[in-house]
Amino acid sequence: MAADAMTPLQRLAAYAKGEPIDRLPCVPIVGNTAARVIGARVGDFRGNGRLIAEAQVAAYRLFGYDTIRVFTDLYTQAEAMGATVHYPADETAYLEAPAIADPAEIQRLQPADPHRDGNLPHHLEAMRIAVDAVGAEVPVTGAVTCPFTNASFLVGAETLARLMLREPETVHRLCELSLETSIRYAEAIIEAGAIPSLTDAMSSSTVISPRQFREFSYPYLKRLIDFIHGRGKSVTLHICGKTAKIWEAMADAGADCISIDNDASLLDAKREVGEWVRLMGNVHPSAVMLQGTPEDVRQATLDCIRQGHDNPRGYIVASGCSLPTETPFANIRAMLDTVREVGWPVNLA
Repeated sequence: MAADAMTPLQRLAAYAKGEPIDRLPCVPIVGNTAARVIGARVGDFRGNGRLIAEAQVAAYRLFGYDTIRVFTDLYTQAEAMGATVHYPADETAYLEAPAIADPAEIQRLQPADPHRDGNLPHHLEAMRIAVDAVGAEVPVTGAVTCPFTNASFLVGAETLARLMLREPETVHRLCELSLETSIRYAEAIIEAGAIPSLTDAMSSSTVISPRQFREFSYPYLKRLIDFIHGRGKSVTLHICGKTAKIWEAMADAGADCISIDNDASLLDAKREVGEWVRLMGNVHPSAVMLQGTPEDVRQATLDCIRQGHDNPRGYIVASGCSLPTETPFANIRAMLDTVREVGWPVNLA
Protein backbone atom coordinates (compact mmCIF):
# COMPACT_ATOMS: atom_id res chain seq x y z
CA MET A 1 0.00 0.00 0.00
CA ALA A 2 1.41 3.39 -1.01
CA ALA A 3 2.38 5.77 1.75
CA ASP A 4 0.43 8.96 2.28
CA ALA A 5 1.65 11.90 0.25
CA MET A 6 0.30 14.54 2.65
CA THR A 7 0.18 15.09 6.40
CA PRO A 8 -3.28 15.17 7.99
CA LEU A 9 -3.12 18.95 8.41
CA GLN A 10 -2.15 19.40 4.77
CA ARG A 11 -4.87 16.99 3.64
CA LEU A 12 -7.63 18.60 5.71
CA ALA A 13 -6.64 22.13 4.71
CA ALA A 14 -6.55 21.25 1.01
CA TYR A 15 -9.82 19.34 1.23
CA ALA A 16 -11.56 22.30 2.84
CA LYS A 17 -10.42 24.51 -0.06
CA GLY A 18 -11.41 22.04 -2.77
CA GLU A 19 -7.77 21.52 -3.72
CA PRO A 20 -6.20 18.18 -4.74
CA ILE A 21 -5.65 15.62 -1.99
CA ASP A 22 -4.11 12.16 -1.91
CA ARG A 23 -7.05 10.44 -0.19
CA LEU A 24 -10.13 11.12 1.90
CA PRO A 25 -9.54 12.02 5.54
CA CYS A 26 -9.99 8.98 7.77
CA VAL A 27 -10.59 8.83 11.52
CA PRO A 28 -11.12 5.44 13.15
CA ILE A 29 -12.08 6.99 16.48
CA VAL A 30 -9.34 5.58 18.67
CA GLY A 31 -9.96 6.11 22.38
CA ASN A 32 -8.78 3.56 24.90
CA THR A 33 -7.57 1.24 22.12
CA ALA A 34 -4.48 3.45 22.27
CA ALA A 35 -3.58 1.80 25.58
CA ARG A 36 -2.99 -1.45 23.73
CA VAL A 37 -0.54 0.23 21.36
CA ILE A 38 1.87 0.88 24.23
CA GLY A 39 0.96 -2.17 26.32
CA ALA A 40 -0.75 -0.13 29.04
CA ARG A 41 -3.88 -0.79 31.05
CA VAL A 42 -6.81 1.57 30.56
CA GLY A 43 -6.93 2.27 34.28
CA ASP A 44 -3.35 3.55 34.11
CA PHE A 45 -4.62 6.61 32.23
CA ARG A 46 -6.27 7.99 35.36
CA GLY A 47 -4.33 10.99 36.59
CA ASN A 48 -1.58 10.45 34.02
CA GLY A 49 -1.68 12.92 31.16
CA ARG A 50 1.78 11.96 30.01
CA LEU A 51 0.72 8.32 29.53
CA ILE A 52 -2.46 9.33 27.68
CA ALA A 53 -0.37 11.45 25.33
CA GLU A 54 2.20 8.70 24.83
CA ALA A 55 -0.53 6.25 23.88
CA GLN A 56 -2.41 8.59 21.55
CA VAL A 57 0.72 9.77 19.76
CA ALA A 58 1.94 6.18 19.39
CA ALA A 59 -1.43 5.10 17.96
CA TYR A 60 -1.41 7.98 15.47
CA ARG A 61 2.12 7.12 14.37
CA LEU A 62 1.23 3.44 14.02
CA PHE A 63 -1.90 3.88 11.90
CA GLY A 64 -1.54 7.31 10.28
CA TYR A 65 -5.12 8.53 10.73
CA ASP A 66 -6.16 12.16 10.46
CA THR A 67 -7.08 13.35 13.95
CA ILE A 68 -5.85 12.58 17.45
CA ARG A 69 -8.69 12.66 19.99
CA VAL A 70 -7.75 12.84 23.67
CA PHE A 71 -10.58 10.91 25.29
CA THR A 72 -10.91 8.23 27.96
CA ASP A 73 -14.56 8.39 29.03
CA LEU A 74 -17.62 10.65 29.06
CA TYR A 75 -17.48 11.51 32.74
CA THR A 76 -14.44 13.74 33.19
CA GLN A 77 -16.44 16.97 33.51
CA ALA A 78 -19.12 15.47 35.75
CA GLU A 79 -16.44 13.97 37.98
CA ALA A 80 -14.79 17.36 38.25
CA MET A 81 -18.17 18.67 39.46
CA GLY A 82 -18.59 15.99 42.11
CA ALA A 83 -19.85 12.81 40.42
CA THR A 84 -18.29 9.51 41.47
CA VAL A 85 -16.62 7.61 38.64
CA HIS A 86 -15.37 4.03 38.93
CA TYR A 87 -12.10 3.18 37.21
CA PRO A 88 -11.67 -0.56 36.56
CA ALA A 89 -8.09 -1.71 36.22
CA ASP A 90 -8.32 -2.31 32.48
CA GLU A 91 -11.73 -1.23 31.24
CA THR A 92 -13.37 2.09 30.41
CA ALA A 93 -14.53 4.07 33.43
CA TYR A 94 -18.22 4.29 34.26
CA LEU A 95 -20.47 6.49 36.39
CA GLU A 96 -20.86 5.05 39.88
CA ALA A 97 -22.95 7.83 41.43
CA PRO A 98 -24.19 11.23 40.22
CA ALA A 99 -22.91 14.41 41.83
CA ILE A 100 -26.10 14.92 43.83
CA ALA A 101 -28.62 12.41 45.15
CA ASP A 102 -31.49 14.89 45.32
CA PRO A 103 -32.27 17.77 42.93
CA ALA A 104 -32.80 19.92 46.01
CA GLU A 105 -29.01 19.79 46.50
CA ILE A 106 -28.37 21.61 43.23
CA GLN A 107 -27.09 24.66 45.08
CA ARG A 108 -24.05 22.58 46.08
CA LEU A 109 -22.94 22.28 42.47
CA GLN A 110 -20.34 24.62 41.00
CA PRO A 111 -18.80 24.76 37.51
CA ALA A 112 -15.49 22.93 37.35
CA ASP A 113 -12.09 24.56 37.05
CA PRO A 114 -10.39 22.54 34.28
CA HIS A 115 -6.95 23.50 35.58
CA ARG A 116 -7.65 22.13 39.04
CA ASP A 117 -10.58 19.74 39.30
CA GLY A 118 -10.74 15.99 38.73
CA ASN A 119 -8.88 14.54 35.79
CA LEU A 120 -9.38 17.57 33.55
CA PRO A 121 -5.87 18.94 34.24
CA HIS A 122 -4.35 15.60 33.22
CA HIS A 123 -6.29 15.54 29.96
CA LEU A 124 -5.10 19.08 29.24
CA GLU A 125 -1.55 17.94 29.95
CA ALA A 126 -2.02 15.10 27.45
CA MET A 127 -3.19 17.57 24.80
CA ARG A 128 -0.23 19.89 25.37
CA ILE A 129 2.24 17.01 25.10
CA ALA A 130 0.58 15.64 21.96
CA VAL A 131 0.50 19.09 20.35
CA ASP A 132 4.20 19.55 21.11
CA ALA A 133 5.01 16.11 19.69
CA VAL A 134 2.93 15.98 16.49
CA GLY A 135 0.76 19.09 16.36
CA ALA A 136 2.65 20.37 13.33
CA GLU A 137 1.29 17.47 11.27
CA VAL A 138 -2.02 16.31 12.75
CA PRO A 139 -4.92 18.04 14.55
CA VAL A 140 -5.14 17.24 18.25
CA THR A 141 -8.63 17.42 19.70
CA GLY A 142 -9.99 17.19 23.22
CA ALA A 143 -13.37 15.60 23.88
CA VAL A 144 -15.93 17.89 25.52
CA THR A 145 -19.08 16.36 26.98
CA CYS A 146 -21.98 18.62 26.02
CA PRO A 147 -24.18 20.33 28.61
CA PHE A 148 -27.30 18.14 28.51
CA THR A 149 -25.32 14.90 28.68
CA ASN A 150 -23.19 16.22 31.52
CA ALA A 151 -26.35 17.32 33.34
CA SER A 152 -27.58 13.72 33.27
CA PHE A 153 -24.38 12.62 35.02
CA LEU A 154 -24.82 15.27 37.71
CA VAL A 155 -28.25 14.04 38.84
CA GLY A 156 -28.67 10.64 37.17
CA ALA A 157 -30.40 9.82 33.89
CA GLU A 158 -33.64 8.56 35.44
CA THR A 159 -33.96 11.60 37.67
CA LEU A 160 -33.25 13.92 34.77
CA ALA A 161 -35.96 12.25 32.71
CA ARG A 162 -38.44 12.82 35.53
CA LEU A 163 -37.33 16.42 35.98
CA MET A 164 -37.87 17.22 32.30
CA LEU A 165 -41.55 16.44 32.85
CA ARG A 166 -42.06 17.81 36.37
CA GLU A 167 -39.39 20.44 37.01
CA PRO A 168 -38.04 21.72 33.69
CA GLU A 169 -36.52 24.77 35.38
CA THR A 170 -34.25 22.46 37.40
CA VAL A 171 -33.04 20.81 34.19
CA HIS A 172 -32.21 24.23 32.77
CA ARG A 173 -30.23 25.09 35.92
CA LEU A 174 -28.25 21.87 35.59
CA CYS A 175 -27.60 22.59 31.92
CA GLU A 176 -26.44 26.14 32.72
CA LEU A 177 -23.94 24.81 35.25
CA SER A 178 -22.79 22.18 32.79
CA LEU A 179 -22.51 24.76 30.01
CA GLU A 180 -20.19 26.89 32.13
CA THR A 181 -17.97 23.86 32.76
CA SER A 182 -18.02 22.97 29.06
CA ILE A 183 -17.07 26.51 28.06
CA ARG A 184 -14.26 26.68 30.61
CA TYR A 185 -12.92 23.33 29.45
CA ALA A 186 -13.24 24.24 25.76
CA GLU A 187 -11.31 27.44 26.38
CA ALA A 188 -8.58 25.53 28.22
CA ILE A 189 -8.37 23.02 25.35
CA ILE A 190 -7.87 25.84 22.86
CA GLU A 191 -5.23 27.41 25.12
CA ALA A 192 -3.44 24.04 25.11
CA GLY A 193 -3.21 24.24 21.33
CA ALA A 194 -5.92 21.65 20.68
CA ILE A 195 -9.47 21.77 19.28
CA PRO A 196 -12.64 20.97 21.24
CA SER A 197 -14.58 17.99 19.85
CA LEU A 198 -18.15 17.72 21.11
CA THR A 199 -19.89 14.55 22.25
CA ASP A 200 -23.49 14.47 23.42
CA ALA A 201 -24.60 10.88 23.99
CA MET A 202 -27.74 11.61 26.03
CA SER A 203 -29.13 13.99 23.41
CA SER A 204 -29.72 11.02 21.11
CA SER A 205 -33.24 10.45 19.82
CA THR A 206 -32.76 6.94 21.19
CA VAL A 207 -32.85 8.53 24.67
CA ILE A 208 -34.96 11.72 24.46
CA SER A 209 -37.52 13.01 22.01
CA PRO A 210 -36.65 15.57 19.34
CA ARG A 211 -38.91 18.03 21.20
CA GLN A 212 -36.95 17.50 24.41
CA PHE A 213 -33.71 17.91 22.48
CA ARG A 214 -34.83 21.29 21.19
CA GLU A 215 -36.00 22.42 24.61
CA PHE A 216 -33.26 21.15 26.89
CA SER A 217 -30.15 20.44 24.80
CA TYR A 218 -30.16 22.64 21.71
CA PRO A 219 -29.98 26.07 23.46
CA TYR A 220 -26.90 25.11 25.46
CA LEU A 221 -25.30 23.25 22.58
CA LYS A 222 -25.67 26.32 20.38
CA ARG A 223 -24.13 28.61 22.98
CA LEU A 224 -21.19 26.23 23.39
CA ILE A 225 -20.63 26.05 19.64
CA ASP A 226 -20.95 29.83 19.33
CA PHE A 227 -18.24 30.16 21.98
CA ILE A 228 -15.89 27.79 20.14
CA HIS A 229 -16.55 29.53 16.83
CA GLY A 230 -15.77 32.81 18.55
CA ARG A 231 -12.32 31.41 19.32
CA GLY A 232 -11.78 30.66 15.64
CA LYS A 233 -12.26 26.88 15.76
CA SER A 234 -14.61 24.65 13.79
CA VAL A 235 -16.79 22.11 15.56
CA THR A 236 -17.35 18.40 15.08
CA LEU A 237 -20.44 17.13 16.93
CA HIS A 238 -21.16 13.49 17.73
CA ILE A 239 -24.50 12.35 19.09
CA CYS A 240 -24.89 8.61 19.54
CA GLY A 241 -27.67 6.42 18.24
CA LYS A 242 -30.61 7.64 16.18
CA THR A 243 -30.33 11.29 15.17
CA ALA A 244 -32.18 11.67 11.86
CA LYS A 245 -34.95 13.76 13.41
CA ILE A 246 -32.47 16.25 14.88
CA TRP A 247 -29.91 16.58 12.07
CA GLU A 248 -31.29 19.95 11.01
CA ALA A 249 -31.18 21.18 14.59
CA MET A 250 -27.60 19.93 14.96
CA ALA A 251 -26.64 21.87 11.84
CA ASP A 252 -28.60 24.91 12.98
CA ALA A 253 -26.75 24.81 16.30
CA GLY A 254 -23.63 25.53 14.25
CA ALA A 255 -21.89 22.17 13.91
CA ASP A 256 -19.43 22.24 11.02
CA CYS A 257 -19.17 18.44 10.90
CA ILE A 258 -21.69 15.90 12.14
CA SER A 259 -20.38 12.50 13.20
CA ILE A 260 -22.99 9.91 12.22
CA ASP A 261 -23.46 6.86 14.43
CA ASN A 262 -23.89 3.44 12.84
CA ASP A 263 -27.59 3.50 13.83
CA ALA A 264 -28.16 6.29 11.28
CA SER A 265 -27.93 6.45 7.50
CA LEU A 266 -25.16 8.36 5.76
CA LEU A 267 -27.27 8.54 2.60
CA ASP A 268 -30.18 10.08 4.47
CA ALA A 269 -27.89 12.51 6.26
CA LYS A 270 -26.37 13.55 2.95
CA ARG A 271 -29.81 14.25 1.53
CA GLU A 272 -31.03 16.08 4.63
CA VAL A 273 -28.08 18.25 5.70
CA GLY A 274 -25.21 17.57 3.30
CA GLU A 275 -25.50 21.05 1.81
CA TRP A 276 -24.74 22.61 5.22
CA VAL A 277 -22.37 20.30 7.09
CA ARG A 278 -19.52 17.89 6.53
CA LEU A 279 -20.37 14.30 7.45
CA MET A 280 -18.25 11.75 9.28
CA GLY A 281 -18.84 8.03 9.81
CA ASN A 282 -20.10 5.42 10.15
CA VAL A 283 -18.45 1.95 10.11
CA HIS A 284 -19.91 -0.07 13.01
CA PRO A 285 -17.38 0.08 15.88
CA SER A 286 -18.46 -3.20 17.46
CA ALA A 287 -20.00 -5.53 14.86
CA VAL A 288 -17.41 -4.64 12.21
CA MET A 289 -14.35 -2.99 13.74
CA LEU A 290 -14.19 -5.17 16.87
CA GLN A 291 -15.77 -8.44 15.77
CA GLY A 292 -15.23 -8.46 12.02
CA THR A 293 -12.33 -9.49 9.83
CA PRO A 294 -10.13 -7.09 7.88
CA GLU A 295 -12.18 -7.99 4.80
CA ASP A 296 -15.38 -7.10 6.67
CA VAL A 297 -13.83 -3.75 7.54
CA ARG A 298 -12.80 -3.21 3.93
CA GLN A 299 -16.30 -3.86 2.62
CA ALA A 300 -17.96 -1.70 5.29
CA THR A 301 -15.50 1.11 4.60
CA LEU A 302 -16.16 0.90 0.87
CA ASP A 303 -19.91 1.03 1.54
CA CYS A 304 -19.48 4.20 3.58
CA ILE A 305 -17.27 5.80 0.94
CA ARG A 306 -19.89 5.02 -1.73
CA GLN A 307 -22.54 6.71 0.37
CA GLY A 308 -20.60 9.72 1.62
CA HIS A 309 -17.74 10.65 -0.70
CA ASP A 310 -19.83 13.07 -2.76
CA ASN A 311 -21.39 14.90 0.16
CA PRO A 312 -21.48 18.57 -0.90
CA ARG A 313 -19.70 19.81 2.23
CA GLY A 314 -17.24 16.93 2.39
CA TYR A 315 -16.91 13.59 4.07
CA ILE A 316 -14.56 11.95 6.57
CA VAL A 317 -14.35 8.16 6.68
CA ALA A 318 -14.74 7.10 10.30
CA SER A 319 -16.11 4.61 12.77
CA GLY A 320 -19.62 5.32 13.97
CA CYS A 321 -18.40 5.94 17.53
CA SER A 322 -15.29 5.37 19.64
CA LEU A 323 -13.66 2.02 19.03
CA PRO A 324 -13.87 -0.66 21.72
CA THR A 325 -10.59 -1.09 23.58
CA GLU A 326 -9.84 -4.53 22.12
CA THR A 327 -10.35 -3.56 18.47
CA PRO A 328 -7.78 -5.55 16.45
CA PHE A 329 -4.97 -3.47 15.00
CA ALA A 330 -5.42 -5.30 11.70
CA ASN A 331 -8.94 -3.91 11.43
CA ILE A 332 -7.83 -0.35 12.06
CA ARG A 333 -5.17 -0.78 9.41
CA ALA A 334 -7.78 -2.23 7.03
CA MET A 335 -9.88 0.93 7.26
CA LEU A 336 -6.89 3.17 6.48
CA ASP A 337 -5.62 0.84 3.76
CA THR A 338 -9.03 0.86 2.06
CA VAL A 339 -9.16 4.65 2.06
CA ARG A 340 -5.66 4.77 0.59
CA GLU A 341 -6.60 2.15 -1.99
CA VAL A 342 -9.52 4.15 -3.42
CA GLY A 343 -7.55 7.42 -3.40
CA TRP A 344 -8.99 10.75 -4.50
CA PRO A 345 -11.00 11.26 -6.60
CA VAL A 346 -12.29 7.96 -5.30
CA ASN A 347 -11.97 4.91 -7.54
CA LEU A 348 -14.57 2.35 -6.51
CA ALA A 349 -14.33 0.19 -9.64
